[in-house]
Amino acid sequence: MTLKQDILRWSRELGFQEAGITQTDLHRAGDRLKSWLAAGYQGSMHWMAQHGDKRWRPDQLLSGTLSVISVRMDYLPADTGMIACLRDADKAYLSRYALGRDYHKVVRKRLAQLAKRIEQATDIPVVQRPFVDSAPVMEKPLAEQAGLGWIGKNTLLLNRQAGSWFFLGELYTSLDLEPDVPLDEKQCGNCRACLKVCPTDAFPAPYVLDARRCISYLTIENKGPIPLEFRQAMGNRVFGCDDCQIICPWNRFAKNTQEDAFRPRHGLDDSTLLRLFCWTEAEYLEYTAGTPLRRLGYQRWIRNLAVGLGNAPYSKAAVDALATKRDVVSELAREHIQWALEQLQSRSGY
Repeated sequence: MTLKQDILRWSRELGFQEAGITQTDLHRAGDRLKSWLAAGYQGSMHWMAQHGDKRWRPDQLLSGTLSVISVRMDYLPADTGMIACLRDADKAYLSRYALGRDYHKVVRKRLAQLAKRIEQATDIPVVQRPFVDSAPVMEKPLAEQAGLGWIGKNTLLLNRQAGSWFFLGELYTSLDLEPDVPLDEKQCGNCRACLKVCPTDAFPAPYVLDARRCISYLTIENKGPIPLEFRQAMGNRVFGCDDCQIICPWNRFAKNTQEDAFRPRHGLDDSTLLRLFCWTEAEYLEYTAGTPLRRLGYQRWIRNLAVGLGNAPYSKAAVDALATKRDVVSELAREHIQWALEQLQSRSGY
């Protein structure tokens, strides 16, 4: 118990807002995952079905694992004007987790420091490994079992004091630590706000997400064309979607991040679609360096922004920019540019 108390204290000292400990039994979460995969809700994320039972058997992923230390780190910057940005069809809305430095690096580094402190405090060999949204790790079920909150109807982890604007990380360890107690029940009650607000109706039922309809999946994980049926519903959301978080009543209690690394870079929280679309590939690589936005690649960046421009009010500047870039991008991006031009021309009044 003394070591556990030290671990929780070290976690706070390293910048985590909360930490909890759970053991490794995830068979119920594994059963839910298998049902979700059988329904095809993962779309093209085939990796979700890989690695056998390592997702719900932590000891199979890291031999000797007896406990999992789950941590959360708040990421919401102050004054990002989310609703105002969504209402301005000329602006580009980027999911707020992606505005600053890549969270994988920030959280993983702190977890590695936590692991080092634990090793220095014990007189027995310890096997440990940190994870941050990487490898086959069921981070939300682990966090739920560790008492960090409950998985809400929007399938995100919700916390009474922090809402859902936070990152999760895990430290697998061979130490047999006293587990924390999860909440007795989920705290969503009869609220269905997140289910109703979803622009693409991506929730076939409470606590179930059909990724194939989710704007975050369509704009980030999806490597092909964005289906026509979802393009207008995307609006100006060009990298992810936060609607189900913005509407959630529990996010009234969310705290703004104190991490400088997560503060918006290059005005990305308040940029126009046209400005971002007009970036050259070199500018894209420069301005997205070290951020989650880099994972898209330039052609999918242009694909998403073209859809946003197609949903924006008509302007000659937008038409000219789309036409100029149409013949110098990939076939994937070109198809979306052509769609955007047709949308704008239909609203031009000519």
